Amino acid sequence: MHDAPITVAGQPLATASKALILLHGRGGSAADILSLARYLPVADYALLAPQVTGHTWYPQSFLAPLAYNEPYLTAALGAAGRAVALAGSHGISPENVYLLGFSQGACLTLEYAARHAMRYGGVVAFTGGLIGDRLYLDSYTGDFAGTPCLLASGDPDAHVPAARVRASTALLTTLGAAVTEQITPGMGHTVTPQELVLANQLIFKQPAD
Repeated sequence: MHDAPITVAGQPLATASKALILLHGRGGSAADILSLARYLPVADYALLAPQVTGHTWYPQSFLAPLAYNEPYLTAALGAAGRAVALAGSHGISPENVYLLGFSQGACLTLEYAARHAMRYGGVVAFTGGLIGDRLYLDSYTGDFAGTPCLLASGDPDAHVPAARVRASTALLTTLGAAVTEQITPGMGHTVTPQELVLANQLIFKQPAD
């Protein structure tokens, strides 16, 4: 379950000093999410994209009780953890590891990061929130130590309520993250050019034109 090899692109792990871990959405693929890298200033990063079995990280809505998505959710978190460990095994420290996901992958990105809070390079969630019918506060430990995080979503969104995005922002903030929340009215379930610009400036530190 969720044990397919991680697709590795960008700079070779042996020589890269930074890594970007990308988690695709429901129905998507590693190749899909890797295509976002062309819009990000990550030419010198190793890119790691796990491919989920069956193109779905977990079967139910991310707002379902946690047990409804098991054992898939645990396996999905494990896949994210293996990508982080792969970067670490090549000497890339957590503060140089960046996490990014879209939709179901964004939810998984936030859930993994909040369960393993530490100083990452940055966290980007394009249309996602923490997982569960409620926020299980005992699941979240550690200290982000100022990790820059971007939570960007639309309102309304058919899958991700803005209220959960806001609750996720608040939770990450209590864990020490420096969170920027961008909720755009009528945006649709997508990643917009404006969100990419924001990610580039806030997370990947690309100077504004």
